[in-house]
Amino acid sequence: WGLENVHEPGFTREKFQHNFKDLKPLGFFAWDDLIHINTQSGSQWDGFRHWGHQETGLYYNGLKHEEIPDPAHVDDNSQHHWSERGGIVGRGVLIDYASWAEKKGIVYSATSRHEISIQDVEEIAKDQGVEFRPADILIIRSGWVKWYNAANAEERIAKAKNGHEFIGLAGNEESVEWLWNHHFAAVAGDAIAFEAWPPKAPYRLHDHFLAMWGTPIGELWNLEELAEACKREKKYSFMLTSAPLNVHGGVASPPNALAIL
Repeated sequence: WGLENVHEPGFTREKFQHNFKDLKPLGFFAWDDLIHINTQSGSQWDGFRHWGHQETGLYYNGLKHEEIPDPAHVDDNSQHHWSERGGIVGRGVLIDYASWAEKKGIVYSATSRHEISIQDVEEIAKDQGVEFRPADILIIRSGWVKWYNAANAEERIAKAKNGHEFIGLAGNEESVEWLWNHHFAAVAGDAIAFEAWPPKAPYRLHDHFLAMWGTPIGELWNLEELAEACKREKKYSFMLTSAPLNVHGGVASPPNALAIL
């Protein structure tokens, strides 16, 4: 997805800004550009400095909330470590819930707290002929980006910017146990939060993925063309590469992801 999406981000996040700087006053026919972005406003990886365990206030590796902006802790849980180790490369598996639900006649709203169950995920995987392996990157297409692309400006403001309910994977004991047992290296999807939002204690998936397990969460990924390619090739696993921003102290980053079928 382009950095300018989402046009109206929620959770009081700033909109993407792109400006130009003319270098002609310096005697050159040349331009620079300036980008201002909240890394949580569009397609993103949530890093381990983004979300803490809500009951204790502790982040991954026991980092405290107040230590996040402290220069003495700038390297702790920082996303730049991902870049220094070569980015993210692995086997991605797409679970196309949106297409499966349409085929099954399941009517739902992507801007409601519609839960995708583990039973759904397993049935879709079987239907697509794909098996999970340890260290896979689980990617779920919920249909949220499809909704957003078709929505008008008023609908986007009402449901994306000001909305408080979003489709996602069910946050419950079954999901937590299943996810843990499958040993995914990362998870991602086209929904705002990957998990059904708002989450419910004690099974907030953000708590488990980010604060407890150290598993990156990808959100707001544009999976529309990937879903078409997987359907056309009858192949729902692929090589996934991602080059997050190399920023010391980084909290989140655009994924800069590629799927190679």
